[in-house]
Amino acid sequence: MTATAASIPRSSELTIPVQGMTCAACSARVQRALERTPGVSGANVNLMTGSATVSYDPASITPERLVEAIRETGYGAELLGAEEELAEAEETARDRERRQLRLKFGLALGAALLSMALSLPPRPWLLLALTAPVMGWAGRHFYTRAWSAFRHRSADMNTLIAVGTGAAFAYSLFVTIGGDWLAARGIQPHVYYEVVIWIITLVLLGNLLEARARSRAAAAIRRLVELKPLTARVLRDGLEKEIPLSQLRPGDEVLVLPGEKIPADGIVVDGASHVDESMLTGEPTPVRKRAGDQVIGATLNRNGALRLRVERIGGDTVLSRIIRLVQQAQGSKAPIQRLADRVAAVFVPVVMAIAAVTFVVWLLLGPEPAYLHALVSAVTVLIIACPCAMGLAVPTAVMVATGRGAELGILIKGGEALERSSRLDTVVFDKTGTVTEGRPTVRRIASEDEAQALWLAASLERHSEHPLGEAIVAAASDRGLALAEPRQFESLTGRGVTGIVDGRRVAVGNRALLAALGTEAGKFAAEADALAAEAHTPVFVVVDGAVVAVIAMADAVRPGAAEAVAAIRRIGLDSVMLTGDDARTAEAVARDVGIGRVAANLLPEGKLEEVRRLQAEGRVVAMVGDGINDAPALAQADVGIAMGTGTDVAIEAGDITLMRGDPIGVSRSIDLARRTMRVMRQNLFWAFVYNVVGIPIAAGALYPAFGLRLTPAFAAAAMAVSSLSVVTNSLRLRAVKV
Repeated sequence: MTATAASIPRSSELTIPVQGMTCAACSARVQRALERTPGVSGANVNLMTGSATVSYDPASITPERLVEAIRETGYGAELLGAEEELAEAEETARDRERRQLRLKFGLALGAALLSMALSLPPRPWLLLALTAPVMGWAGRHFYTRAWSAFRHRSADMNTLIAVGTGAAFAYSLFVTIGGDWLAARGIQPHVYYEVVIWIITLVLLGNLLEARARSRAAAAIRRLVELKPLTARVLRDGLEKEIPLSQLRPGDEVLVLPGEKIPADGIVVDGASHVDESMLTGEPTPVRKRAGDQVIGATLNRNGALRLRVERIGGDTVLSRIIRLVQQAQGSKAPIQRLADRVAAVFVPVVMAIAAVTFVVWLLLGPEPAYLHALVSAVTVLIIACPCAMGLAVPTAVMVATGRGAELGILIKGGEALERSSRLDTVVFDKTGTVTEGRPTVRRIASEDEAQALWLAASLERHSEHPLGEAIVAAASDRGLALAEPRQFESLTGRGVTGIVDGRRVAVGNRALLAALGTEAGKFAAEADALAAEAHTPVFVVVDGAVVAVIAMADAVRPGAAEAVAAIRRIGLDSVMLTGDDARTAEAVARDVGIGRVAANLLPEGKLEEVRRLQAEGRVVAMVGDGINDAPALAQADVGIAMGTGTDVAIEAGDITLMRGDPIGVSRSIDLARRTMRVMRQNLFWAFVYNVVGIPIAAGALYPAFGLRLTPAFAAAAMAVSSLSVVTNSLRLRAVKV
């Protein structure tokens, strides 16, 4: 069958590992190249994760062409498949990079220490022999990448290092060969081989520290990937076989013994046990599972044998979705990053110009030997200006914060969500499933014939997925009622359901449904009002156009709801509750948890309008919800926070997902976002201050007044320390208490 145009996806997203990026200018160059590629609608290149996330039209460009576009900029790239494969490849690349850097740093450090001995007195030819392998092997990548950047009419950190050390080496080589000629003309023949070695050594040290920091920051994804079991005990043709997880298929029945991990998402067919789901929810108490219950892959079966039917495998499992969300979050950029990106785009050319001006000024106005002072000062400017700290300032904070959030059961979709969350001043809660448990039960039925009213209502609701409908069906089941099959079933979002049961036109729902049907509550109105005042939800049963019963439903308030609202108040935010429920019921629940502002009887579009109304008041709004009817409001809010126990639609629409399903996670996610933004600002401040202060000093600003100058080796050490300070500051978020 030939695919139609409508069946071809018009936009796809792909994450590609990129090797060889060392600074903000590197990632900016790759991003510009991708954005200029035809068929690409957007690109986000992250220095910290070493990856490029590309949105593209698969009808216009292939993934292979995207890889070529990256390689054409001089950096390495390759295509990978699933999230686990990508994470494993990135971890392998990080390990390989660390090993290589350790070897190179070890060689360079040994050469640097030996060069100090050979410099007193100077032994130029021995120093040349010592410098050559350091430049040719340990520091070779600086020069190859700088040349690649030059061929593409660009410049980055490697350019600064290559030009600086290359100039010092070229001058030293000239002095080594022509030392006697210089001495005969009264010029003292100084060589700077040891400076070249020390610069490469210290830059390699900075790179090694950054590589270790990236590995530590990526620990969250690594731990998630390691959660999966390697094999599954599958039941096929009456036999029990242990197979690799990759051979598992939907529909397979698997046996999970006590102490084993569940291999994939599925439904329990037989057996009962307690399952530890803390890896997803952070909740340490195991959850009781029996036939009919959903189970999630990689969770731990505690004390009983379970037989389950596999429903989702590979990239469709909950764990894979979590890994994908964390990867996307860690590869994303916060809006504050745009400032650093704009600076990085022009930074290297500006530094090259400053170095050239420095050289000329020292050459014309400096003390003798002027050319030596000019060379050393220009090289020092090039080295101290390396924009490593600037490039790491925001990505490190985002990467560590999203990893920390994942450990706490809070999935944050990226830097933009973090930044918006830090500015929130209002939190809007949906009631059912968020403030309340979302598992209502039937408390009583007001009707002349309770059994008949319940039978009709439950027969109609048997195909409903709404929690109130499920509760009505459960109540009928408890009473042993045999339900009929409804016809012409229709669900009216936010109102209720209608259909035909046993030849009678039946409707079950709220007051909005009565209004839509043009039906009055009649003698049941007072009963419904009394129920609502007691925090019960009144559900009307309409048969052939007349209300015949009102069913009192009660949905218990979540144990942590009041604490969550109090925590939000303590950090200075207002709280609002929205619901499609009756106003009196909603107000009673709001009083119980401490929410002062309530809007009730809302359809999905009504919730959306309430969020817009708050935003029109100048508020920065978070919406917390769990249902399909919350998705529009979640998408409209400045930050959508989805309860992880809710629907897939709500989770996809939200910016933050609380896997634990506990509303206390709202204040925790906001607190984490605020702390992360503080770290980002600190990082950017020190990165900018370092360059603003360091470059003039390197150029010689203190020399006229104090006779002080920086050496290239000291500049390289300062550059490494600046990068280390930014990374270390970001890593503090790993242990933050929220």
